[in-house]
Amino acid sequence: MIKSELWDKAAAFHGHVCGGLTIGYQAAIYAKDLLDISFSEDEEIVCISENDACGVDAIQVVLGCSVGKGNLLFHMRGKQAFSFYNRKTGKSVRLVLKPRPREMTREESFEYYQNCEPQDMFDVKETTIELPEQARIFESAKCECCGEVTGEKWLRLVGGKKLCLDCWPKYDRFNV
Repeated sequence: MIKSELWDKAAAFHGHVCGGLTIGYQAAIYAKDLLDISFSEDEEIVCISENDACGVDAIQVVLGCSVGKGNLLFHMRGKQAFSFYNRKTGKSVRLVLKPRPREMTREESFEYYQNCEPQDMFDVKETTIELPEQARIFESAKCECCGEVTGEKWLRLVGGKKLCLDCWPKYDRFNV
């Protein structure tokens, strides 16, 4: 069973322990070893997760990847797969969860993942997604319809007025 202060932090952040949290924890620990990385203070380490499940919380705690910093991104494919990138060295790795040996209850699954070594849990593959650029900061402007401020990238010019995506009239000739 995993016993460490870092595991306890991940469990506290997530709110409970479960197999999914263990998967993310093991992936983050394995990525640290494979890429020789540690906690990301800014955007030097990037994780692209192919799911939005429990394991992502462990990745945030272990590696410091977060949506707010722009170094935790989602490429939703419903897979227990995580691509990790080290911006400093250019190295990257994609970890894909191997199938479990047999049908298991939630409790059995938790115990199984807790007792696995990361290299027994994941297939190590080359990343398939190019490392995205660092997060940009956009100027903001007020929507001339609702009055709410939004980033300029998400404004649309309609009839000479700047409109946010919520106020922008969608155009679809097939679903009028």
